[in-house]
Amino acid sequence: MVSYKAPLDDIRFCLYDLLGYDDRVTTLPGCEEATRDVVDAILEEGARFCENELLPLNQSGDSEGCHFDKGVVRTPKGFKEAYAAYRVAGWTGLAADPIYGGQGLPKTLEFLVQELICSTNMSFGMYPGLSHGAYNALETWGSDDLKARTLPHLADGRWAGTMCLTEPHCGTDLGLIHTRAEPLEGQRYGITGQKIFISAGEHDLTENILHLVLARLPDAPSGTRGISLFLVPKFLLGESGDDLGQRNGVSCGSIEEKMGIKASSTCVMNFDGAEGYLVGEPHGGMKAMFTMMNAARLGVGIQGLGLAETAYQSAVAYARERRQGRSLAGPAEPQQKADPIIVHPDVRKNLMTMRALNEGSRALAIWVGMELDVAERHPDMTRRQEADDFVALMTPVIKAFCTDHGFDAATRAQQIYGGHGYIKEQGIEQLVRDARITQIYEGTNGIQALDLVGRKLGQNMGRLLRRFFHPVHGFIEENQTDPTLAIYVLPLAKAFSRLQQATAWVAQQGLRDPEEAGAAASDYLRLFALVALAYVWARTAKLCLAKQEGDSGGFYRAKINTADFYMARILPESNALFQQIMAGKKPLMAMAADDF
Repeated sequence: MVSYKAPLDDIRFCLYDLLGYDDRVTTLPGCEEATRDVVDAILEEGARFCENELLPLNQSGDSEGCHFDKGVVRTPKGFKEAYAAYRVAGWTGLAADPIYGGQGLPKTLEFLVQELICSTNMSFGMYPGLSHGAYNALETWGSDDLKARTLPHLADGRWAGTMCLTEPHCGTDLGLIHTRAEPLEGQRYGITGQKIFISAGEHDLTENILHLVLARLPDAPSGTRGISLFLVPKFLLGESGDDLGQRNGVSCGSIEEKMGIKASSTCVMNFDGAEGYLVGEPHGGMKAMFTMMNAARLGVGIQGLGLAETAYQSAVAYARERRQGRSLAGPAEPQQKADPIIVHPDVRKNLMTMRALNEGSRALAIWVGMELDVAERHPDMTRRQEADDFVALMTPVIKAFCTDHGFDAATRAQQIYGGHGYIKEQGIEQLVRDARITQIYEGTNGIQALDLVGRKLGQNMGRLLRRFFHPVHGFIEENQTDPTLAIYVLPLAKAFSRLQQATAWVAQQGLRDPEEAGAAASDYLRLFALVALAYVWARTAKLCLAKQEGDSGGFYRAKINTADFYMARILPESNALFQQIMAGKKPLMAMAADDF
């Protein structure tokens, strides 16, 4: 089994010391009671539940997988009981509105709990994760009647939710969907079509499942402009909302045999005239679905981070115990026949890369989570807009970079384990398999890069970019003359300058030739992420240098060492990325398709 202990010290450092949770979140309307004491208690209980209840089911759930029999899906042994305990403890309604029975806690806290869940059992986390997305979409776009009849059940976990977009002939290009919606009496619709790759489409954890389905009305225009969103329940909604009606015309045709997340049911869903209810406006389905999809993309980024943390902790534990060879500087433990492999530079390079990207990504993700709370709750509408801009800008960055890192961290851990990392017993190969899907679903990482350069950079004349560029520029200006910070601020300033130049180049070339922007997109997103992490690491180093006296546990010392490593061994990649971006599209697009 893998090694994992919730990184609560680092989480608290990011929350309270680095990002100012007290001033930024607890001052928001409705968050006044989410004090440090409350947050710490919730995190500690969440860590206990994840470490003791979810982690022991992770490997067994992977081995057993889900069972399918004539439309019925059963989750692996122990999952139903774990979900019941999860629900009773109130985790399903952590950030849900108290009006609907939720606890009304900040989204920031929900983000943190998601990391703990995904670190210990990503497959389990898929089930409540989809329900959170369905809740968000219905809360934003559902009618008052639909909200009253569904949200309390999603908040208390009795019901679950899904997102039904993909069809056999279309994934990213949703304008090609065929699923139909025929008007019936009483604002009801008959939904007919097939959806594939539907996570948690059918399972035995909840009493009902609410499917949010994209479909076309008879008068729909072509393309994405003609898509509407419908709520299609597994069991029809009763008159009061508390009772269940008869079984609806939606069924699971099969479940996929997958590379990873095998304890999460990935379903083919058939809609045969199933009764559905319009969510939002006719032909406004994409706007409504993006409420759910954007939340899901941030959640997938957290999945990558969670898996990376488990990979790192497991690799550290193994490297301390596994003895092979001698230190290149001479025997580290001459009384032993061999030294632990943690003495070897290449092993340390892998470990330090994982640690630096884990901790930097966590700080960045928590920053985004806090701004999500500001965007939803701040009394000043201007401040809300600024926060919303920042979240929109960083969503594709979090999704793509954190999941690329999650897979890379899993393979680095596997490399440290050597042959044992390739064997099922150790659990590392499961991390590799589970992490791979995060780079693909909820929009492949290539699509995230296109979203960043194609939509976010030019949106509102570059307004979104200013939400990130301005604080970075301000930090550099404020600290560039401090000699103790030179090893952090100077590399950050150089990388930030490259990012600014690349941004201008991509914007100019993209207007002239969209293929130029497309050719630069993935490299640009990674450059953006590396600069963002350099910024949080520079801020971290400044804070820890000021706090290092009296650091008996070595926490701040380790932070400073990790910041040094990031600036010296990871951030230089930004120069290569800049050169790749400036090379333009020709090296990619010159070859004829037939010559491949």
